[in-house]
Amino acid sequence: ALSPNLVQTLEGNPAFVHGGPFANSAHGCNSVVATRAGLKLGDYVVTEAGFGADLGAEKFFDIKCRTADLAPAAAVVVATVRALKMHGGIARDELAGENVAAVRKGGANLARHIRNVKRYGVPLVVAINRFAADTPAELEAVREAARAEGVEAIVCTHYAEGSKGAEALARYVVGLAESGAARFAPLYADDLPLFDKITAIATGLYGASEVIADKAIRDRLRAFEDAGYGRFPVCMAKTQYSFSTDPALRGAPSGHVVPVREVRLSAGAGFVVVICGEIMTMPGLPRVPAANAIRLDQDGNVVGLF
Repeated sequence: ALSPNLVQTLEGNPAFVHGGPFANSAHGCNSVVATRAGLKLGDYVVTEAGFGADLGAEKFFDIKCRTADLAPAAAVVVATVRALKMHGGIARDELAGENVAAVRKGGANLARHIRNVKRYGVPLVVAINRFAADTPAELEAVREAARAEGVEAIVCTHYAEGSKGAEALARYVVGLAESGAARFAPLYADDLPLFDKITAIATGLYGASEVIADKAIRDRLRAFEDAGYGRFPVCMAKTQYSFSTDPALRGAPSGHVVPVREVRLSAGAGFVVVICGEIMTMPGLPRVPAANAIRLDQDGNVVGLF
C-alpha cells in the first residue's frame, strides 16, 4: 500500500497511481513518494491535480509543493468548450450546439484560473481538450480568452489520437519548463494564522469578499495553533462547480461570502481541512450508477461505458 503503483498508458508510457483523492474534499493530487520517484526516473514529471485550478492547483502548490519542497517549472490549465459554455450560462442539455457568445462569456472563468496560477510565479499554457462537437469558432474563442491574459492555448486531441494529439502541447510545456521563467512561491506564509490562510485563499483566488465562521470554529482553529499545528497549510473543501460555495454560481463571481461549516485536523497528513458550504467529504454514487448501463452484447463486447 505504501509503494507507488506503476502502470502504463496504451502506448507504453509509465505512470504512477498512488493516492489520488478528490480536490473538492481533499488535497487532490498523488503522493510525494510517487512524485519523488518519478523525478528520479524521468526527464519530466506531470502531476494531475484534480478539478479546477482553485482547488487542485492551489492544493498542489500550497500543500504538496510546500511540504515536499518541490518547485514546479510549468503548469497546464485544461479547458473545454463545454465547460466554458456552462460558465457562460448554457444548460447541460444544450451544450452540443454552437454558441460562441456563451464561450466568450464563460471565458471569464478561464481568465481567473489563469490569473490564479500566475500568482504562484509559474509559467503556464492552456490545453483545450477538444470534443467532437466543438466548432472552429468556439475553439478560437477559447484561444482569444487565453491570449487576453497573455497565455497561449493549444487544441489537444489526445482522446482521439493518443500522444500524437498532444504533441504540440508537450513540446510547448517542455519549452516553458526549460525557460527558467518559474519563480514559484506559495500563496501564504507558514506562520500566518490558520484563519488568515483561509481568508487568503478565499479572497485571493475565489474572489470572495470575506470568510465567515462562528466562534466555535474560530476557537477550534486557535486550539489547533496552541497545540502546535499553526504552521500547517489549510485544505479547502468546497464545490468544484464554482469559485464560490454555491454550485449554481457560475462564471467568475466576485464579492461572495465563503462560510466555514467545520474544520478538521489531519495531523498525520499535515494539514487542516476546512469544510465550506454544503460539500460532502465522502464521495457517493450518483442517483443512477453508471453500472446500470454497462453490459455485454451478444458478441461478448462491453457496451455502455461511454
